[in-house]
Amino acid sequence: MTGTGPAQPPERVDVLIGGGGLAGLTLAVALRQSLGDPFAVTVADPALAAPAKQDTRASAIAAAARRCLEAIGVWPRVAAEAQPMLDMVITDSRLKDAIRPTFLAFDGEVEPGEPFAHMIENRLLIDALLQQARADGVTLRATAVEGFAHGDGARLAVRLADGSTRAAALLVAADGARSRIREAAGIASHGWGYGQMAIVLTVAHERDHEGRAIEHFLPAGPFAILPLKGRRSSLVWTEDDREAARLLALPRDSFQAELERRFGLELGEVEILDAPRAYPVELRVARAFIAERIALVGDAAHVIHPIAGQGLNLGLKDVAALAEAVVDAARLGLDPGSPDVLERYQRWRRFDTMAMGVATDGLNRLFSNRSDVLRLFRDVGLGLVDRLPPLKRLFIREAAGLVGDVPKLLRGEAL
Repeated sequence: MTGTGPAQPPERVDVLIGGGGLAGLTLAVALRQSLGDPFAVTVADPALAAPAKQDTRASAIAAAARRCLEAIGVWPRVAAEAQPMLDMVITDSRLKDAIRPTFLAFDGEVEPGEPFAHMIENRLLIDALLQQARADGVTLRATAVEGFAHGDGARLAVRLADGSTRAAALLVAADGARSRIREAAGIASHGWGYGQMAIVLTVAHERDHEGRAIEHFLPAGPFAILPLKGRRSSLVWTEDDREAARLLALPRDSFQAELERRFGLELGEVEILDAPRAYPVELRVARAFIAERIALVGDAAHVIHPIAGQGLNLGLKDVAALAEAVVDAARLGLDPGSPDVLERYQRWRRFDTMAMGVATDGLNRLFSNRSDVLRLFRDVGLGLVDRLPPLKRLFIREAAGLVGDVPKLLRGEAL
């Protein structure tokens, strides 16, 4: 007669990160590099089985986020493929207007030789983060976090979809706007949709963009032309839900014609390089960024309007703050999932997140409308800012993520 013997205790990890996107992988690498062995970090995400090679989206990496990626050794892997934003132009017009006057223009440096942002394709950055994570000993599991249970208070019993369990001192929700971990923790998310969709696609064009980013403010929403390496640009094209659905249903040549009406003639002929994709535009912020032994980062904690291109950068601010709080505690021999550590993280990030949410919401309401009165008001305001260099420098530093209580990684310093 044979028996199965006693059940094996679950594998112990210090930090388990649910979600292997840009925020989750950056956090994993930062923790492992700072704390090394025996500090165990696991990233769990079904997408790790086949990273999205066909993801055609691109992101604006602000100067502070670039400093973070440089500090953890990831930026040198992708720097050659990143396009610096050398300047930015903002226009305000109606779709039928023959001329789009420039109301505000920014030079693109926050420090001499340091652009305020770079554009890079997401797939390249994910590949670089995965390479760095493997090199640093991060455990990568191609499975989802299915649930968790609180035990004696020292650990969470985290169930993975492959049937295994981990005993984690800290569980990090980096699993996106529809976070299952956040929902399982009972953390509500408050906000609203804008009745808008962001259409995202990549185009090639006849003439060189020279590193210039252009944001056309149109009544339906902003139409952003963001420079990529080569004669290519990433477009973020905001329309109301009904018009976005109509545009996406058009034959390719008709869609091209609508695109060209908004794109203009400055860069010559335009060629669509990939299938347009549309994403709902909304503002949502979690009621709390923490629960018992749980922290939310990135889209799991907040989703904001893309009007200022700050969504990913806001998430990397979360990562830098949480990493610093965890590393400081672990080096003192303290519990990385303790209430004091998590409260420090939440205090650091909640106000900044709410302020950015309010700012992007206000910008969208100010610009995405057909009111002639508001148009006059905003154009006068943009013109005044354009004539005040100190205020413009402050705006650039804010967009670059270098204003306020900036975590070490965002200053380019090792933890």
